[in-house]
Amino acid sequence: MTIADDELLTARDKGIPARAVGLTASEFLASGPRLDEFWTPLLVLDDAAMRANVATMAAWCAERGLEIMPHGKTTMAPELWRRQTDAGALGITLATMGQVRTGRDLGLDSIMLANSAVDPRALSWLAAELADPHFRFVCWADSQATVDAMEKALQGVDLPRPIDVCVELGAAGGRTGARTVHEAIAVGRRLAQSDVLRLAGVAGYEGSLAHDRSAQGLAAVRAYLEAQLELHRALTPLYDDGELYVTAGGSAYFEIVADVWAAAARDGRTRFTLRSGAYIVHDDGFYRSISPFDEGGTADGPHFVNAMHGIARVVSSPEPGLALVDAGKRDLPYDEGLPIPRAVADELSGPWHPLEASVSAMNDQHSYVRPDAPLAVGSVVRFGLSHPCTAFDKWRVVPVVDSIESGVVTGLIRTFF
Repeated sequence: MTIADDELLTARDKGIPARAVGLTASEFLASGPRLDEFWTPLLVLDDAAMRANVATMAAWCAERGLEIMPHGKTTMAPELWRRQTDAGALGITLATMGQVRTGRDLGLDSIMLANSAVDPRALSWLAAELADPHFRFVCWADSQATVDAMEKALQGVDLPRPIDVCVELGAAGGRTGARTVHEAIAVGRRLAQSDVLRLAGVAGYEGSLAHDRSAQGLAAVRAYLEAQLELHRALTPLYDDGELYVTAGGSAYFEIVADVWAAAARDGRTRFTLRSGAYIVHDDGFYRSISPFDEGGTADGPHFVNAMHGIARVVSSPEPGLALVDAGKRDLPYDEGLPIPRAVADELSGPWHPLEASVSAMNDQHSYVRPDAPLAVGSVVRFGLSHPCTAFDKWRVVPVVDSIESGVVTGLIRTFF
């Protein structure tokens, strides 16, 4: 889904050209817009790069017999979700029940909640949604207390079918999840006894156990995934004949997930499901440094291409070696690394020239650029960005160009945070 044909663009949609205000998205796109009409600051997506990334991940998963339910909280953009499901994704993963409700309203019929669902009001809403026999929903529980809370919230609720729940395995020092396989087995037994919940497999997130590709970090990830399979085997006598999942895999270590799962994934019954989400746009920072498919990797292997760019205009050059641009923390991500100046141009139409510079700090609406050579006030800087998950939430409408070099605008992506 793109921005609805009859939905008007407004002055509240930052960055769009003045002439677009009052037009529908389709009317504006039919007029052949170019990026140099837009106001700075901007977040821009490269269509060619996104298409390549989606195709790369889909082919890689298919070759290994893996499902993927990409984490949709990365973008909260139904048009990008559609690209992923059209390429074969089993559904979309979301992080909160609020996001699940948004996803249902936007047409999703296959959702994994990578979290527990214990809010009574949200569970009451979910019960009504489960009357749709075509709606796939599965969530997680990491303790018997979670199961107790869900059952209590569902008392007296008209539940058309039990809620599918995976046992979440964690690890010491990680995020959520039962801390040991023994504790997780007890959660599985409790789920198997429930009349309103159904034991649907094993879940977890290995990404919280490492933040780099050191030998120690990779060993921790591999040990966790092996424990996940141990838990799945231990729960096998408790499973019914319904659909089962084993799910893990952020955007940093998914190749290790596939390797550890390789033999087990051939069992034919269980859906071994990755949840990587950032791959659709990749980035120029954190994921560039940690993804196994970074574009700087092996020439013969699969690779992702950065499809996410920030653009800002120089508004001040108050002293030698310093330029201030009109994008800050309200516009560009900064939690996993500051924006990286990559190119400079007189205008958004280019031509773009390589830029040697760094960002030393950010305020709400400014970034401090430290260039090797002076930057003219009024010139524009293109930035590589780090961490897509905190880029999209700053924008209601994001322009898509057929390539970052051409500047031809081919789409407008609406986000729903």
